Amino acid sequence: MDYQKILKEVIQLSKEIGDWMFEERKKFSEESIESKSFNNLVSYVDKESERKFITGLNQIFPEAGILGEEGIHNIRTENKTRWIIDPLDGTTNYIHGIPAYCTSVALEFEGEITLGVIYEPNRKECFSAYKGGGAYLNENKISVSDTVQIKETLLATGFPYDYFDKMESYMEMLKHLMKNSRGIRRIGAAALDMCYVACGRFDAFFELALQPWDVAAGSIIVSEAGGQNTDFLGEQDYIFGKSVVSSNGYVHHKILDVIKDFE
Repeated sequence: MDYQKILKEVIQLSKEIGDWMFEERKKFSEESIESKSFNNLVSYVDKESERKFITGLNQIFPEAGILGEEGIHNIRTENKTRWIIDPLDGTTNYIHGIPAYCTSVALEFEGEITLGVIYEPNRKECFSAYKGGGAYLNENKISVSDTVQIKETLLATGFPYDYFDKMESYMEMLKHLMKNSRGIRRIGAAALDMCYVACGRFDAFFELALQPWDVAAGSIIVSEAGGQNTDFLGEQDYIFGKSVVSSNGYVHHKILDVIKDFE
């Protein structure tokens, strides 16, 4: 498989769609918003961008299946290869005009994520990686931070919008980490959080109740940047297991220890 060629084409497609979303936001209105469930919003931009991705990705790799968030041609196949896409990660940010959202595309081959592209159109930042090829921000190679001590970390997280039964213990965990780190940020787009770990802006990111399309592309970008990904149990079920810890590797087990203390 020619990952370099595929990566180049996915980057171009992601930029085209991401820049379309950026321009579309200028005329976006409240009437464009729908609700999938409580605190889980969607708009025509999500749906149209997924349609654009499906069309483009089918041209790049027509044999691949597609797993996407919004359900348009949401194909679950037994193919060895499939795309896992979130056409707009950070929909609530987008709806409210907060410039922290992105496109996210991953390629899965025989159960392993082998390529990822995440494009943030507000800053024109494209994060990308393929297996064995390193991780990049635009044309520049990136790597995770070398922070070792929790007290020197800047952390990122997200709040589960429908796992309210776990909220109390989650908040206690955050309270502990806030007291013992340089701070915690909550951007509202997991794919971006993982990219920021990959380029050293954050030292670790953790979140509960995520979906495959939230973390697939980010996971290979983190790993190719020298970082580490696990679920909350320290296992490898972070794509479909609905929890993820992504870090520079140096503080990974320390974050896991804190999570286990408050579960």
